[in-house]
Amino acid sequence: MSEHTGPEPSELRASIASGKRKRRNLLIGGVAVVAVAAIAVVVSVVVGGQNGAADAATGSGAPAERLSVKIAVSEDTQFQDAVKEVAAEKGLDVEWVNVKDWVLPNTELVAGTVDANAFQHILYLSAFNAENDADLTPVFSTVITQWGIFSKTLTDVKDLADGARIAIPDDPSNGGRALNILAAAGLIEIAADAGNFPTVEDVTANDKNLQFVPLPATSIPQQFDDPSLAAVVVGTSYFDPSQGITKDDALFLDDSLSEKNLPYVNVIATREEDKDNPAWKILEDTYADPRVAEALDDEFAGNSILVKVPVKDLRDKLAELQAEAE
Repeated sequence: MSEHTGPEPSELRASIASGKRKRRNLLIGGVAVVAVAAIAVVVSVVVGGQNGAADAATGSGAPAERLSVKIAVSEDTQFQDAVKEVAAEKGLDVEWVNVKDWVLPNTELVAGTVDANAFQHILYLSAFNAENDADLTPVFSTVITQWGIFSKTLTDVKDLADGARIAIPDDPSNGGRALNILAAAGLIEIAADAGNFPTVEDVTANDKNLQFVPLPATSIPQQFDDPSLAAVVVGTSYFDPSQGITKDDALFLDDSLSEKNLPYVNVIATREEDKDNPAWKILEDTYADPRVAEALDDEFAGNSILVKVPVKDLRDKLAELQAEAE
């Protein structure tokens, strides 16, 4: 299978820069946004002729049927209010449902309980598809989150002691990402043939005898103060705002816009047979709205950024990663 890596880093950066200029020029209305700790959505779509006429444009100016969307999230946040408000203007009614889980969004989607989700990057999705013989597919890209190495007590990765314990995510995709970041920081070496899913067994050099402590990714920020851990590897946006930890506090910060990080672009995913549902276009337009982008900027301060990757590139990369996972 040929490799499709999506846009070059320069294209992603240009797209983001253009989006920021657009937000400065086009931002209108007042959407009060304060806190969001994670973006994890499961979308259940109901095309409702009984829901009333929408003001969404149809090209002819005639009212259209509203679409109703039920979205499960990992927790309730005000960022979701921005999405809900803008989507409503576009003819899409959004209801948020808190599931607090990283497994149910996909299993519920496969079971048909919901119609889409938006909690994961394509590498995680590829692992799920391979393990469960599923056919979930992306319909558009949303954000990418910057990752780094953080420590409560240290100011430089060079200060890590021999035998230091480092928390990394316990799922294959994010755990592999954490190991790659440790390798990029010069702390370990990974076998050249480890692929996109390296494990601790693929570590070929570990001069500091670092001990890897696998934990659920979403719980790692809560372990940041654990005195038994010298450092943690996690997404910068995973920290609760009350912790006051930003990308500037990282001992080492990964370049989220590099070509190698395409597998970590988050997506809205659905079942193959539902990929052409018209609701996805409205939702994609909602994510692209400058008010929603501003809400994301306000919360994550650049730690998570909206990216637009052609859906064909997303699906090609998913197929490549899924073949490797299988």
